[in-house]
Amino acid sequence: MDNQTFRYSILLVEGLNITTQSSYFAFVILLMAYIFIMVSNLWILIQISAEKGLHQPMYIIYCNLPLKDVIGTTVIVPRLLRDLVTNPSERYITYVECVFQAFFIHMNGTACHTILMIMAFDRYVAICNPLRYTAVMSNNLVVKLSAGAWGTALVMVGILITLSVRLSHCRSVIQNHVCDNASLFKLSCENTVINNVYGLTFTVVLLVSSMGSVVLTYLRIAIVCLTSKNKATNKKAIKTCCTHLTLYSVMLVSGFVAIFLHRFSEYSDNRRIASIVFSVVPPGLNPIIYGLQVKEIRQNLFKLFKSLGAK
Repeated sequence: MDNQTFRYSILLVEGLNITTQSSYFAFVILLMAYIFIMVSNLWILIQISAEKGLHQPMYIIYCNLPLKDVIGTTVIVPRLLRDLVTNPSERYITYVECVFQAFFIHMNGTACHTILMIMAFDRYVAICNPLRYTAVMSNNLVVKLSAGAWGTALVMVGILITLSVRLSHCRSVIQNHVCDNASLFKLSCENTVINNVYGLTFTVVLLVSSMGSVVLTYLRIAIVCLTSKNKATNKKAIKTCCTHLTLYSVMLVSGFVAIFLHRFSEYSDNRRIASIVFSVVPPGLNPIIYGLQVKEIRQNLFKLFKSLGAK
């Protein structure tokens, strides 16, 4: 990097293009969403850790999801809340902070896919090979699957961000409401063909792997349910799969829109909204969709509300 890079060690974040009155409304909504996401996801992590009956492969694998949501939301929302009540001309961030934020944002998005892939595999084994579930989903395999999900995301995102950090930069404005990889390499006046090629390959490989594994897994599960005569098991399996697919669809659509619209500057506002939806809606739905399906967690939640009501 040359001296020009260090002239822009402080960057200006464009933020959301909304009026002052709308910014205060958005602040309240996002703050409430953030509190709910943190409390609900941490509650589920505590419940699974404390309840011995939940120390099973399915729930241990699921722990990756609230953990990811807590980390990802904390990286994005507090900074966004601060910028909403800050004068647009004073929304500064250091280059180092920007790089770290971009890294964790992409880690969050990538890990979301890899974690849902191993969750789909867990459901496949449980429904299609129930008698072998305990033998197949050993603690050793659960640890390997979880490490693989996070490790894959770490390597892929690490390369992605490194390719952008190697560039010198001649601009000082982040043309987004948060720092992400595209915003980082757009600061440079150098040739970014390598960044674009790797970014496109990264996205295609991740989406094809994610969508392919989820579709094939649930097609297999659907076939098993259709050929099985156990109605109770089928009903439970369909319920589990539908909730998983609903969450996956919301995550996929909002994430895809945010990535796709990065190519079109005229739709920057739509891209930012889609990005916020991706950052807030799935983490808020996860505890509701997954957590309340677990009998022990649901009962403990009702006990908590009952005790609070008694006071």
